[in-house]
Amino acid sequence: MEPQEKIAYTIAQELNIKLVQVVKTIELIDDGNTIPFIARYRKEVTGGLSDETLRELGERLTYLRNLEERKQEVKTAIENQGKLTQEITKALEEAKTLAEVEDIYRPYKQKKKTRATVAKAKGLEPLANIIIEQKEQTAIEEIAQNYITPPEKIDENTAKEQIVATVQEAIQGAKDIIAENISDEPEYRKQIKRKCYRDGFIVSKATKPEEKTAYNMYYEFSEKINQIPSHRILAINRGEKEEYLKVKLDKNEEDILNYIKKDIIKGNTQFTNLLEETIEDSWKRLIEPSIDREIRSTLTEKAEDQAIKVFGKNAKPLLLAAPLKGYTVMGFDPAYRTGCKIAVIDETGKLLDTTTVYPTEPQNDVEGAKKTLKALIEKYKINVIAIGNGTASRESESFVSDMIKEIKQEVHYAIVSEAGASVYSASKLATEEYPDINVSLRGAISIARRLQDPLAELVKIDPKAIGVGQYQHDVNQTKLTESLTGVVENAVNEVGVDVNTATPSLLSYVSGINKTIANNIVKYRDENGKLKERKELLKVAKLGKVAFEQCAGFIRIPGGKNPLEITAVHPESYDIAENLLQKIGYTKQDLLEKEKLSQIKAKLTQIKIEETAKELTVGEMTLKDIIDELSKPGRDPRDEMPKQILRADVLKFEDLIEGMMLTGTVRNVTDFGAFVDIGVKHDGLVHISQLSNSFVRNPSDVVAVGDIVKVKVIGIDKERQKVQLSIKEAN
Repeated sequence: MEPQEKIAYTIAQELNIKLVQVVKTIELIDDGNTIPFIARYRKEVTGGLSDETLRELGERLTYLRNLEERKQEVKTAIENQGKLTQEITKALEEAKTLAEVEDIYRPYKQKKKTRATVAKAKGLEPLANIIIEQKEQTAIEEIAQNYITPPEKIDENTAKEQIVATVQEAIQGAKDIIAENISDEPEYRKQIKRKCYRDGFIVSKATKPEEKTAYNMYYEFSEKINQIPSHRILAINRGEKEEYLKVKLDKNEEDILNYIKKDIIKGNTQFTNLLEETIEDSWKRLIEPSIDREIRSTLTEKAEDQAIKVFGKNAKPLLLAAPLKGYTVMGFDPAYRTGCKIAVIDETGKLLDTTTVYPTEPQNDVEGAKKTLKALIEKYKINVIAIGNGTASRESESFVSDMIKEIKQEVHYAIVSEAGASVYSASKLATEEYPDINVSLRGAISIARRLQDPLAELVKIDPKAIGVGQYQHDVNQTKLTESLTGVVENAVNEVGVDVNTATPSLLSYVSGINKTIANNIVKYRDENGKLKERKELLKVAKLGKVAFEQCAGFIRIPGGKNPLEITAVHPESYDIAENLLQKIGYTKQDLLEKEKLSQIKAKLTQIKIEETAKELTVGEMTLKDIIDELSKPGRDPRDEMPKQILRADVLKFEDLIEGMMLTGTVRNVTDFGAFVDIGVKHDGLVHISQLSNSFVRNPSDVVAVGDIVKVKVIGIDKERQKVQLSIKEAN
């Protein structure tokens, strides 16, 4: 089987999809198509693979291609040494990971100076071969005499490293060579790793047992290597890095040594003791440290990949949170000494006013703050106050709740995640958007806009700063960035982008559009006014036909020339969409009339997919998508997501009692449960065991960030201000 065929076959097996789906998808990726474009507009080709599956396929494709490339490099390197055998070739072909390939290459690598290379330079390799063959009857000490450097061959130019002075030195050098050969044997390493994963434990102990830290549960901890969950690996790693924990791997050493001895030692000879010592030295000095590093590294890599997946799963619903349309919003960025920053934005996101009030410690100017904010609420007819969830959030919430009670008009508030707001405030982008606004006030603008249009605001910050997930600062940052960029791309393209109002940040996540093209679109818009149709994008500098094909379907043009361009119908399918409308007695202009739209929707539900697809010569999946789009032109898929909880009163920690039923918002999902905002200072934890009456393997299977859930209070820790919640007992 050719390498490329093998790669496709492997991916099909791993992802449990058809080989033809993989082959066709690889062709699309190699032709430069983006994942969002393939997922949305090439369903017939891929068999309807989701964007998540397509991204996973893309990642595996990159890894397996790198693996094949490395196999070729290793094969060539060994061949150039004249040492390539059929066994090595077969082993390379069968290797499934880069680690296995490196184990095969290990004996042939150009080595730095080691005890074994020094011994080889002294000419002790033949002596090592005699010992390992275990056939000689002559005493080893007598044989070793032949390897001592004769005095006549030593002069002032002879390096010390070239001299074998004694019998013991000769034997030790031979043992060093054997020890390294044992360590380099790929089959030994493979079997030892297997034994370690099967029988080994990861063990951690406290470096300062008297100190209370976040790692208390790991002070005397042990868990099987093949069972430890990802979040515990990352917690142990962090505890070790911060020098609170000492970590080691416990293995069945006796079993490992017996396995090597059984393969090497041939009966009871004069070499038996020597070889036993050598095997133990090889294990302790060379194999064990190397395998420990490799296992810890593999565990960490898998844990990081899992953490990155969790982060991605949490970030997407946060990005796709329902926007709060049609409201004038007051952004309230809480603080103590420096005062709470206030920004008012209208329903389009335009900044109307800013101020700073001091209702919290140390000033406690509650009355002054109320007077200022009430005036703003009356002046701008504010409906909603968005309060950031950072420092002084709950004190600010209490203040806002009291103030609302004194206002005649209906005003609600919501707690908004302010993760990354400070990063945005100080960014170049924020400076360009608000050059005349103080850095600290920009955070309040961001908080208000996050409630109004979460996606448009969150794309302005580094995805890592979104603040959901676990251990995001401990994982491979390059991998995390790649993964999260993919999640943001998927979210942006799922919603679509109004090309006439979108910021460059938002546009740059559209399929086929990079940062340069995004800036060029805005520049073109500024110079020529609003775009009237999608094909006008072709006039934008550096946006060619390829980029247009990738981005066109995700671009929206409300009030433009073509009503189809408020939908996700791709230009390549305009004729099909118009023919479909004609078939039911309407035109694309009718999509803009409310009365006719309900009639169109009713008739589209009666369409016979299979029959109509043949008639219009289009794939059934594409036809279904076109029908969906024509049924709800201009719809925002986020409108179907759970709405933000708007509150009018505050819940204090002291008000909580066990058995209380509450409604909350899921703020974060981890491997061990979900954190729910119920309106008190800290989010409550719903442990994985309390998520459902059924067995839950992964919390992400049953809850997502942004979900509105009913919970029951099942535990209160007053000292640590922690709340335990249950979803299963509340339903």
